[in-house]
Amino acid sequence: MTESNHHHEKCRELFERLSEYLDRELDEETCSEIEAHIGRCEPCKVCMKTLKRTVDVCRSLKQEQVPPDFSRHLRELIGQLGKKV
Repeated sequence: MTESNHHHEKCRELFERLSEYLDRELDEETCSEIEAHIGRCEPCKVCMKTLKRTVDVCRSLKQEQVPPDFSRHLRELIGQLGKKV
């Protein structure tokens, strides 16, 4: 897709579905549409590769427990925010 026929709205639509695409949560037809778009749109191809690498890095991180005091304090803050809304 060249800059002259680049449709930003289509790119936004794709971006909104990209996580679902990478997680294999979309139907076959939608996946085909996304793959066709990515095949001709370099910015979206780069975006997809970047998101995929980010997901892979996050999945490879060691999971650790949050300290109990931190969890308690965070719940208190969230409760206070809920009261302000």
